[in-house]
Amino acid sequence: MPRVLAALALTSLVCLAVAPPCKCPAADWPQWMGPDRDAVWTETGTLRAFPKDGPKVLWRAPVSGGYAGPAVAGGKVFVADRILGERAMNPADPFDTKTRVPGVERVACLDAKTGKELWKHEYDCPYQISYPAGPRCTPTVADGKVYALGAMGDLHCLAADTGAVVWAKNLPKEYDAKVPTWGYCGHPLVYKGLVICLAGGDGSVAVALDAATGKEKWKALTAREIGYCPPTLVHVAGRDQLVIWHAQAINGLDPLTGKELWSFGLEPMFGMSIMAPRLSGDRLFAAGIGGAGLVLKFDDKGAPSVVWEEATDKAKGMTPKSRGLYPVNMTPFVEGGTVYGVDQPGMLRAVDLDTGKKLWFTFKPVIGREEPEDFRGGGSGTAFLVKNGDRFFLFNELGELAIVKLSRDKYEEVSRAKVLEPTGAAFGRKVVWSHPAFADRCAFVRNDKELVCVSLAE
Repeated sequence: MPRVLAALALTSLVCLAVAPPCKCPAADWPQWMGPDRDAVWTETGTLRAFPKDGPKVLWRAPVSGGYAGPAVAGGKVFVADRILGERAMNPADPFDTKTRVPGVERVACLDAKTGKELWKHEYDCPYQISYPAGPRCTPTVADGKVYALGAMGDLHCLAADTGAVVWAKNLPKEYDAKVPTWGYCGHPLVYKGLVICLAGGDGSVAVALDAATGKEKWKALTAREIGYCPPTLVHVAGRDQLVIWHAQAINGLDPLTGKELWSFGLEPMFGMSIMAPRLSGDRLFAAGIGGAGLVLKFDDKGAPSVVWEEATDKAKGMTPKSRGLYPVNMTPFVEGGTVYGVDQPGMLRAVDLDTGKKLWFTFKPVIGREEPEDFRGGGSGTAFLVKNGDRFFLFNELGELAIVKLSRDKYEEVSRAKVLEPTGAAFGRKVVWSHPAFADRCAFVRNDKELVCVSLAE
């Protein structure tokens, strides 16, 4: 595929979901997108605007390459990264998946108050993936254990207090599966004693393992490519459903058995099913690159039907659709019948959930300046949205944190501060594409060199 379009696949590195309630303190951020994987931060007493010189930096800790965001639980920060082997270098061509590059993946545990390293687990892990900076998945912390999935499919269950290995599996070997072009990106989901992951192979796109032992409990679905979308739990019609969006279709499963409940075709370009489907009331929204998107409505028995949908058109390629938004490497926020998200060209956009009607757009919160709607220099522009009270914290690819307000009418920026330098490369610009964590009235953000803790206390 053309390189300009192929580079969009870098977004899968940070593929970014509604999940089961987590029995943990409200101040914790124990997994990707927060306690309930819904990008809502319930902390109170946070800043209404940043000081003149920006939020106070509490500590900085060195890390190495990776797109995996941090998790914060029990006074500890958990983060995954990668170290190149001695004298090893990543290929000059970031799309080279044939060259085997020596290195190790690591899971580190730091003190949340000081940034001091408490323990570190590392293992040999040669890479053969496109854009091989490091791991993509945020560790998931539950019941005293840490579940970390590496870019090449190494799944580790570690003791949260010591880092000791409880059990480990290599998913490609276990399920005779091919490592995705841009690595494993589906953040592990812990649900009622199960760890649910995307694996691959015949009949095992999704697998559920016993959280304590790693023993397989069920497996489900077959697809040409597993994609990069995290397993997503939704609660509809009084019951939980597991949503698995692979590169060809979006599917509903029974999370305890893997039984298929429903399926609809939803095929983005390049196999890049990335965002976590978002539930709002009885509506479910999912969309991806090239203009593949749909909204489903669940009836009182939990059966979905299509409200509206769009499909990719290879003849038109990346030509924008007249309705909807099609995020690449962020998961939109849906509230009050409105979807807020970063559309593929790089603008933050609001659309009506029930019709897909475009309401407004702005490039400034994502790439730092305004541009006309047909601007194409911000492709795959990235900003992550986390709601806190009546406003949002927005973290963009420039390493800036902003306090913003969103409505169907407009985008309103209250305050903005630079908190981290972008270190990754995309489309000739430097970016940071790692989802932050919010806990203890602080923000925890990382690039390929450091993990930074900034105070957001009022």
